[in-house]
Amino acid sequence: MKHRQHGRTVTRQHRRAASRKSSRRRLGRRILVTVSVLVLAAAGCGWYLYDDLARQIGSSHALDKNAPRSAGGATNILLMGLDSRKDQEGNDLPADVLQKLHAGSSDIGGYNTNTLILLHVPGNGGRAKAFSIPRDDFVEIPGHGKDKIKKAYGLAKAAKEDALVKQGVTDHGQLEREGREAGRKAEIETVRNFLGVPIDHFAEVNLAGFLHIADALDGVTVCLKHPVKDRYSGADFPAGKQTLNGPQSLAFVRQRHGLPAGDLDRTRRQQAFLASATQKLNSAGTFTDPLRLVRLLDVAKQDLVIDQGWDLLSFIQQAKNLSGGNVEFSTLPIERFGRHNGEDINVVDPQTIKRLVSKAIGANSDTPAPSSATPTAPSSSTSPTAEPKSGPTSSGPAAKTIDGGGIPCVD
Repeated sequence: MKHRQHGRTVTRQHRRAASRKSSRRRLGRRILVTVSVLVLAAAGCGWYLYDDLARQIGSSHALDKNAPRSAGGATNILLMGLDSRKDQEGNDLPADVLQKLHAGSSDIGGYNTNTLILLHVPGNGGRAKAFSIPRDDFVEIPGHGKDKIKKAYGLAKAAKEDALVKQGVTDHGQLEREGREAGRKAEIETVRNFLGVPIDHFAEVNLAGFLHIADALDGVTVCLKHPVKDRYSGADFPAGKQTLNGPQSLAFVRQRHGLPAGDLDRTRRQQAFLASATQKLNSAGTFTDPLRLVRLLDVAKQDLVIDQGWDLLSFIQQAKNLSGGNVEFSTLPIERFGRHNGEDINVVDPQTIKRLVSKAIGANSDTPAPSSATPTAPSSSTSPTAEPKSGPTSSGPAAKTIDGGGIPCVD
């Protein structure tokens, strides 16, 4: 009898154990199914967001498909920041936005590309390099002659619109669209010829873009060596490390009055802003935070224009590797300051620039470098009394580097 009871006891234990095991299997299957559904939902949401972005973001045909392309999987991206108080359709920005910009009325600024940065992303996954081109560099602009590099966009836009008006075109939208396409094409060609390297993609952002990017990231951290107060840009900051909101960020990157090197210091501020923003993209979990990502995508839709055919989904994946210190920023050197038609300019040596950029990215430039480092003589239209170059970039051709891995302190 006891043996039978013991047998029944063992059987009941086996049944309970089997029941628990079966329950664990069912729970495991439920968890697996739930996780699978969440993964599929997330993937579906990601594709929906990408499809929505692809349909609504500004697209341009300005990039010449027959132009040279980078080899070995590398990518060169030209970033153009327009100093324009207009939206992508050429309409005035809303009054409340203009007030936040602290940049005057919509009639100011024109269509100068006050920010020009070539971003080189190597094909081997190495560290990317970003070259800032000072906006007043005196270069050859195709179809125009020598002028400040920032003017290529606006000059070509105005010329295209004038030609269309002579043909009887009166539609504001058509004039704006075709004018801007001509401007983009001219700026891309000017930079390509000046640097002597291919341009594979480009992105254009308007003045409000800095404001919206900073707001989408909940502020951008910067560091100043000295306190500043400038009524022109609205910059009013203490010395040291601080987090700036959208309007403050725009004032930070626009200030040039009261800085030791003027425009060159403004270029370094743009670099510091971008270095901090790329670092925050990674540290703030932007790529894993759906709400923050949606806010950034909204910024792209209202402030950004890119070349048609650029696979942004692939680049967003690549952008993860560009954040957190994997971008090295530098400013291309100038020879000295000068004057042209009553305006201040940067006198530059195109051959030195080509050689420097080519060496930095490990590519062959389109134009062979000169056999010596003797600077090219300035144009006859440049004042012979040009001032020697001064400021932080005066110690030779090497550009000052700002490391995106930290928060660089700037003037």
